[in-house]
Amino acid sequence: MNILVFNCGSSSLTYKVFKAADVRTVEAAVSGKAHRVGVTGTEPSFIEYKIGESTQKDIIPLKTHKDAAAFILKSLKDRIDIDLIGHRFVHGGNYFVSSEFINDETLRKLQLCLPLAPIHNPVSLSVINECRQTLPDVKQYVTFDSAFHSSLPAVAYTYALPASVTEKLNYRKYGFHGLSYLNVLLETGHFFKTSPEKLKIIACHLGTGGSSIAAIKDGHSIDTSMGYSPLTGLVMSTRCGDIDPMLTVYLMSVFGYRPDDLLDLLTKKSGLLGISGFSSDIRDIIKNTSPEDKDQADLAFDMYVYRIRKYIGGYAAILGGADVLVFTDDIGVYNWQVREKVCENMDWCGIALDSVANRDYNGKQIAMLSKENSPASVLCIPADEERVICLEGLNLSAKAGDKTR
Repeated sequence: MNILVFNCGSSSLTYKVFKAADVRTVEAAVSGKAHRVGVTGTEPSFIEYKIGESTQKDIIPLKTHKDAAAFILKSLKDRIDIDLIGHRFVHGGNYFVSSEFINDETLRKLQLCLPLAPIHNPVSLSVINECRQTLPDVKQYVTFDSAFHSSLPAVAYTYALPASVTEKLNYRKYGFHGLSYLNVLLETGHFFKTSPEKLKIIACHLGTGGSSIAAIKDGHSIDTSMGYSPLTGLVMSTRCGDIDPMLTVYLMSVFGYRPDDLLDLLTKKSGLLGISGFSSDIRDIIKNTSPEDKDQADLAFDMYVYRIRKYIGGYAAILGGADVLVFTDDIGVYNWQVREKVCENMDWCGIALDSVANRDYNGKQIAMLSKENSPASVLCIPADEERVICLEGLNLSAKAGDKTR
């Protein structure tokens, strides 16, 4: 069976085709990623393709994720047959509690979920619809990113609002990037050749669009930086992260902002883009050489790192110390400057980064980047949410097969 997996980030679209007989024999035959989708920055968007030992990079204008999916599907059409397509969907609210095959009823419920994650859910649905149009005979399924955080205790997921509001409207912390954290949990256990339930883990999912941090204990998420939506927490590419909610009230009452205006401001015009004024990509900000932009670029970088460090410190307190600090996803894995600044002067909570190993790391495999005497291990784990999504598809297919016998 060939399973095509699409993973929509806020500014990227990762894809892989897995050859899979069962959950024990899963191998990526084709992979690639569309970068800087819809990004305002100093470099153009492009798509990477890798089939076997062959690699290709096409610089293509990519205004939307639907455009990126169309290019990817076209490139795959004559190269490999697709038997099943899986998708990552960030927020399923109370409509979904597990992965499901896509049908008309599923699509109706996915449509209801769009406002819950306005950056991610609509683009994921647009990719689903592009697949239905291009490959109408291929069955599709959807997985949900908030499932991993269903283990949050009430003290972490409850908002300090009247119960009549939170219970009636299901307002609570959901948390996201769950597929990535599940991969971190599994790979950390494999790396140390131990049960991951024995480890206290602080995991930093630092993406080119969205970023979050999770505290993991006894194999379960006990807190995470994102909340009811993927807007809160860290400073992200175009998302503000944590702000005083009264600011939104002032914007509405004093300056006449409407809900749509606020949504656009907080999700698409804030974060690194809002601070720097010229790019939503931390990589552009780090290498900025423009004298007129330097002060704002420095501030954007410092705020980005400051917020990460603050969450790491808070989660170290909640966990009672950490055994492992993990960096994952594109910025976490490929940007040594961010890791170096985040880990600077963090000896107080047991984190001692090996600066040479950190700078020499190539991002191609799991690696230990901490000093030998560091009480907490610092790991880099390349993200592989797609493999987790593939396994979900195999499990769904197996269950469907069982029902027909």
